Amino acid sequence: MKKILHVSKYYYPFKGGTEQIALDCVNSLKDTYEQKVICFNHKNGSKKDAIYGVEVIRCGCFAKISSQALSLCYGKFFKEIIKCFVPDIIIFHYPNPFVARYLLKYIPKQTKLVVYWHLDIVKQKILKNFFIRQNRELIKRADMLIATSPKYVEGSTYLKETIYKCKIIPNCINEKRLLLSEEIKTAARKIRSDNKGKIICLAVGRHTKYKGFKYLIQASRKLDNRFEIFIAGKGEETKHLKKEAKGDKKIHFLGSVNDDKLKAYFLAMDIFCFPSVTKNEAFGLALAEGMYFEKPVVTFNIPGSGVNYVSINGKTGIEVPNRNVDAYAKALEKLANNPDLRLIYGKNGKERVINNFLYIQFKNNIIEAINNIY
Repeated sequence: MKKILHVSKYYYPFKGGTEQIALDCVNSLKDTYEQKVICFNHKNGSKKDAIYGVEVIRCGCFAKISSQALSLCYGKFFKEIIKCFVPDIIIFHYPNPFVARYLLKYIPKQTKLVVYWHLDIVKQKILKNFFIRQNRELIKRADMLIATSPKYVEGSTYLKETIYKCKIIPNCINEKRLLLSEEIKTAARKIRSDNKGKIICLAVGRHTKYKGFKYLIQASRKLDNRFEIFIAGKGEETKHLKKEAKGDKKIHFLGSVNDDKLKAYFLAMDIFCFPSVTKNEAFGLALAEGMYFEKPVVTFNIPGSGVNYVSINGKTGIEVPNRNVDAYAKALEKLANNPDLRLIYGKNGKERVINNFLYIQFKNNIIEAINNIY
């Protein structure tokens, strides 16, 4: 049985898009490969544990700079795993520049390297320039590059130069996590009842700038009182967003909500709002979840992002020019005024998710890609 070492920034039970995909990778391959995971510990100290029977080495970190964890012990642990475990394949989840230097230093010549390219470094305008050489070395050493959508490959500074190495594997939603109990259905009916006669809009995500919630709030000011807009999540921008929304009674902040409450809102909503504005939103799992609930979506056009690959303009929702608040408000009005169009887009959206973005497709794609690397 061949061996795979998965290299992720963090790992389950830490909640994050990259970490969920890393877990999905491990679970997809667990029947045919011996596996280990190395990551940073999202809590204090270093430790080893097992998740679903796979050993996870969590390295303690002493600081975090621009979303990058730093560790004094990572090099030691990584070198030890390479020596003792001797992986046939390494799956490296990018971006993780601190770890990339250890990877390039210690990876054996005979070990196959798969770089799972989640997104380009775009937020750190100055810092990203320090990793240009490292990124090119990674891509040169890689036997395969995995990207989440063809649009991201086309728009990536690095991937479009090495398209022959790229394999497209769309992210997947957890269908089991979206199952509905009678309690959830009852809660959804109550939300509908409490907002009778209203157009219920929902937006979900961490409150950070690239999620674009401020543009949704600005669009709300241009809407009439038929609309009720619920924003779930929290983050470093929450305080600023609440200040932006001050005086607008249509905006409601739900804070962090558990899965059951979130599913109730997914079920109750009329329109799913996904106002992300930069390539930091490489795919949009929450977008796919909204579509799974047969609801139309409104997105911005984001050059080089997979968002406009997940939702198809004019088929599963409406796409408007980036950061154009007037156009976003008009798209919401159009859907509010056309219940039949909402039904058509919603049906098309669920069909697209079922055909492309469920775990079974992801698992088959990962297995095929890794099996064919030799």
